[in-house]
Amino acid sequence: MLLTISTTATPATDLGFLLHKHPDRVQEFAQSFGTATVLYPEAGEDRCTAALLLDVDPVKLVRTRGRTSPDFSLSQYVNDRPYAASSLLAVAIGDVFRTARAGRCTARPELAAEAMPLEITIPALPCRGGPDLARRLFEPLGWETEAQAVPLDEAFPEWGDSRYVRLRLRGRLRLADALNHLYVLLPVLDDGKHYWIAPDEVDKLIRAGEGWLAPHPERTLITRRYLGRRRALERTAFARLAELGDETEEALEPPIEETPEPTAEETPELTVEETPERPSAEGEAGPPADKAVPLNTRRREEVVRTLQELGTSSVIDLGCGSGQLVGALLAEPRFARVTGVDVSTLALTIAARKLRLERMPDAKRARLTLFQGALTYTDPRFAGYDAAVLMEVIEHVDPPRLAALERVVFGHAAPQHVIVTTPNSEYNVNYEFLTGMRHPDHRFEWTRAEFAAWAARVAAEYHYTVTFKPVGDEDPDKGSPTQMGVFTREH
Repeated sequence: MLLTISTTATPATDLGFLLHKHPDRVQEFAQSFGTATVLYPEAGEDRCTAALLLDVDPVKLVRTRGRTSPDFSLSQYVNDRPYAASSLLAVAIGDVFRTARAGRCTARPELAAEAMPLEITIPALPCRGGPDLARRLFEPLGWETEAQAVPLDEAFPEWGDSRYVRLRLRGRLRLADALNHLYVLLPVLDDGKHYWIAPDEVDKLIRAGEGWLAPHPERTLITRRYLGRRRALERTAFARLAELGDETEEALEPPIEETPEPTAEETPELTVEETPERPSAEGEAGPPADKAVPLNTRRREEVVRTLQELGTSSVIDLGCGSGQLVGALLAEPRFARVTGVDVSTLALTIAARKLRLERMPDAKRARLTLFQGALTYTDPRFAGYDAAVLMEVIEHVDPPRLAALERVVFGHAAPQHVIVTTPNSEYNVNYEFLTGMRHPDHRFEWTRAEFAAWAARVAAEYHYTVTFKPVGDEDPDKGSPTQMGVFTREH
C-alpha cells in the first residue's frame, strides 16, 4: 500500500526536516506485519514528495491478526491488506513518523508550527460509506477532498463501483495535523482494525484528535468506528471529549450513515459528565434525568453567569478553541465586545465555521473579534477588556511556562477580572476507566489545595483578590469536577 505527501513550500525539501527522513536516503522500518519504506520520488526546491510504501507479509499478518479478522484459511493469505490503505498503514504512520506527528522538529522548530501547502494521495483506500463519507470526514478539517470510487472492473462498468476510493487531499495545514488526521481517519474509513483494540486506544484517539476531533461534526461516527464499537471504550472517549469542552448531547446520537436504529444495548450510556445531578447536601433535588446537563455546558454557563454578576461588558476568551464560550457570550447582548484568541489557526477556522461567521448579522458581527495568539508572549491586543477567561487552559501549559502566562495575562493585559477554570484532580476517581490525567496533553492537574495556593500567589504578586467557586456535582470528600477562581484587580 502507498501513501505520498507532497509540498510546494519553498524550499520544498524542508519536508525532510519535518518528517525526520533525509530526501537522499531510502529508509526501511520493520513492522510486526511487514516492512515500511520511506523514499522521495522527487526532491527539488519547488516541489518535494515523500512516499511511504508498506509491504505486508501475509504470514506475519496471520500471526498478528485480530479477533475479528476472517478465520477461514484462504482469506488469511489472500486479501486486500497488501494493497489497500487501512489500520496497518495508520500503524506504520504512527511508528515511522512518530516525531513528526508530535509536531517536533529540533533542527527547524519554526517549521513544525507553520501551516504549509500539502497534497496527500492514497491510490486505494477501503471506504465504507463511499466518496461522500471521505469528504464528510476530511473537508471540515480544511482539506480540499477529491475522492473517486474505483470501479470493480473498468472493462465492465455495469458491475458498478468497488468499496475502494482514490483519495487526494489538498490544503494548507501543519504537517503534524495532517499526519494525525490520517492516523485516525484511515481505519475509520475502512471501518476495521487489524489488531487487538486495547483500552489505551482511547488515549491514542484523544491524543491524535487533539484540537480537531471534539468539534468535528462526525465525531460520533469517528469515535465509534475507531474504537471498534467497544461500548465501554466509547463511553470513556465521550467523557474525555466532553471534558475538552466541545462535546454536545447530539454527539451521543447514532450517526445517520451507520444503518438501522440502534437497540437499547447499542445506545451509549450517559457518561460521568452527562449524568443528572445528585441531590444537594441540603436535600434539594437536582434536575430531572431528561434535563441533565453535561459538565462542559455547566462550566460554560457558570462562566457566563459569573461575568454577568461582575457587570462586565467586554470579554476576551484566551484559548477559545472552537468558540463554544464565544458563542455563548455573543448570545447575551450585554456583552458589547467579545474576542476569542487561540494559538491554533485550525481551531479558529473551526470556530468561525461553528459561529456561522459568514452569515452572522452585521450588528452581532461588529461585537466579535477572532485572532491567533500565544498566551505566553506579550501581545497588546490582549489588553483593554473588562474580563479575561482562561477556561480549561492553564493545565495545557508546561509548568516552567506558567510564569510567562501569568505575566502576560495578569501583568501586561491586566483586566479588571480574570476567570480561571481547571480540573480538580481529586475528583478523577469518580470517572470510570480513567487512568492518569483527563487528557494526554494535560501537563498537570491540581488538587483544590494546589489550585488555591497557585491562585493566592498570583493574586498577591499582581495585586488581585481571588474567590473560588465549584462547578458541577460536588462530592462530599473530593469536591467538584471543575474548580474556578475569580480574580478581581485591587484599586
